Amino acid sequence: MPVLNDTIDEISPLLRPNIARLKPYSSARDEHTGGGNVWLDANENPFRRKDDLNRYPDPHQKELKQTIARLKDISPNQVFLGNGSDEAIDLLVRAFCAPGRDKVLSFSPTYGMYKVCADVNDVEMIEVPLDKNFQPQWSPLQPYLDDPALKLIFLCSPNNPTGNLMDESIIAEILQNFKGITVIDEAYIDFANATSWLTKISDYPRLVVLQTMSKSTGLAGIRLGMAFANETMVGVMDKIKPPYNISTPTQKIALQSFDNQDSVLAEIETLKQSISELSSALRTMPLFTKVYHTDANFLLAITPWAQEVYSFLSAKGIIVRNRTAVLPGALRISAGTPEETEILIAELLSFNP
Repeated sequence: MPVLNDTIDEISPLLRPNIARLKPYSSARDEHTGGGNVWLDANENPFRRKDDLNRYPDPHQKELKQTIARLKDISPNQVFLGNGSDEAIDLLVRAFCAPGRDKVLSFSPTYGMYKVCADVNDVEMIEVPLDKNFQPQWSPLQPYLDDPALKLIFLCSPNNPTGNLMDESIIAEILQNFKGITVIDEAYIDFANATSWLTKISDYPRLVVLQTMSKSTGLAGIRLGMAFANETMVGVMDKIKPPYNISTPTQKIALQSFDNQDSVLAEIETLKQSISELSSALRTMPLFTKVYHTDANFLLAITPWAQEVYSFLSAKGIIVRNRTAVLPGALRISAGTPEETEILIAELLSFNP
C-alpha cells in the first residue's frame, strides 16, 4: 500500500502549476468548525427555516462521507462528493489539464460528458474506438501512453451506451503502464456481477473511481456523485470545488437513503429481472437485428427502423433514447417497472415498419 508521501510524488507533477500553487477559498464554516449559539459569521438570514435551510451546508459533508466510507470500507479521506459525477469529471480535467496544451482520452462510443468537459476546458479529446464487442483494444491505445500531454484516461464500466463491463485485463494494463490519471466510471456497477475497482484505490495512487446515487439508489434528483481515490487526489478535488457544492437537503436525503438498503437491493433485483425479460423479448422480434448483452440497467438494441420506432413509442408516451447519432440504428432502453416492461413489449409487438 503506498504511503501518503508516495502518492503526493505520483500526483503533484501531473497537476497544472497554478492548481498546485492555488490557495483554496476559506469559507466561514472552514474557519470555525465548533459549536455556537449565535451565528453571525456567514451573512446568513438569521430567521430559522425548516431543516435549518437558512444556514449554509457542511462544506465537507463530514457525516455523509463517514457513512459512505463505512459502507464502502474505506477512509472518509478517500471520498469526494460532487454535484453528480459530472462535477468530479470536470474538476479532474481542470486540475490536471492545461487548456490548449494537455489531452484526455476515452474509448468511443461512451458517455458524452467526458468530451463535453474536455471541450469546455479547451482540452483535446482523443477517442480510441472500441472493438466490435465494445471492448478497449491495447494496440491502438499503446502509442498514446507515452505522450506527456496525455493526463487523463476515462473508462466507463459498465459502459454507456453499450452496457457492457470493460475487460479487466486491459484496465489492469492501463493502470500499470499509464503515468497519468485513470478514471473508472462505475455509475452502473450495482447492476453488474463484478467487483468494483474501488477495492484497488490503495494499490494504484493515480486511480479514481466514480460512482453515483442517480442509478441504483434511485436518487437522480438530488444530484450526488461520488469519487473515490487516495487522500492526495481527494485533497486536490476538494481544493478546487465550490465551497458549498452539496446542499443540506441532498446531504440529509442521502443519509436517510442508507437506512433503506434492503429496499434498494430489492429494486436492483427487480430491475435486473425486467431488463433480462426485455432482452429476451426483443431477441424474438424480427424488428431488431441485434440486442447486446448488458451489465447495466439498460440495453442497446439495433434496428433498421430506429427513428420510426422511437417516434412510434414517443407518440404512445413511451420514451426511450435514440442513439443513432452514436451508433447506426441504436436505441438505448432503460429498465422500467415490470408493468412498464410489459407495456413496452406489447407496443413493440404492434409496430409495423
